[in-house]
Amino acid sequence: MLKIFLGFVIFAALAIFVIMKGGSSLDMGGEKHGDDAIHAPAEAASVPASAPAAEASAAK
Repeated sequence: MLKIFLGFVIFAALAIFVIMKGGSSLDMGGEKHGDDAIHAPAEAASVPASAPAAEASAAK
């Protein structure tokens, strides 16, 4: 019983530490849908994945 209580206290302390370090940027709202969802900018998705490989082979 003591081990369970001690484990709970350690877990709770760790959770509080993480929440305090997160500050106001911590979002506990869960999964977002619709207008609340934040998506990556479209510019980052438009860069082709093969571009770094082509540059690396051209450097040889």
